[in-house]
Amino acid sequence: ILRNDLTDVNDSDPALPITFELYQNYPNPFNPSTTIKYSLPTDSRVTLKVYNVLGQIVQVLTDEVQSAGYRSATWTATGVASGLYFYRLDAVSLVEPTRSFSQVRKAILVK
Repeated sequence: ILRNDLTDVNDSDPALPITFELYQNYPNPFNPSTTIKYSLPTDSRVTLKVYNVLGQIVQVLTDEVQSAGYRSATWTATGVASGLYFYRLDAVSLVEPTRSFSQVRKAILVK
């Protein structure tokens, strides 16, 4: 018997993101905490920092190597004033160090 079955081969894991991405925090405006989500298509060295309007670091949420996937961090803004803040994600692929990502978004704290 001759069989000619075709099999669809998909090398990519659908559970893994295709691109680096930094999402808008939720809720925004927030009080007292907010969630920041981001995606990593490859294992990466990741830093996620919160800055005030003067560009000073308010808090480091993540500074470590993380595996590929969808991630989130929670910022609990105790001891800081109401106002506009920025959060910045920097990620460098461990597999391809020339593949890096950096993005900044705004968050508003209302007390």
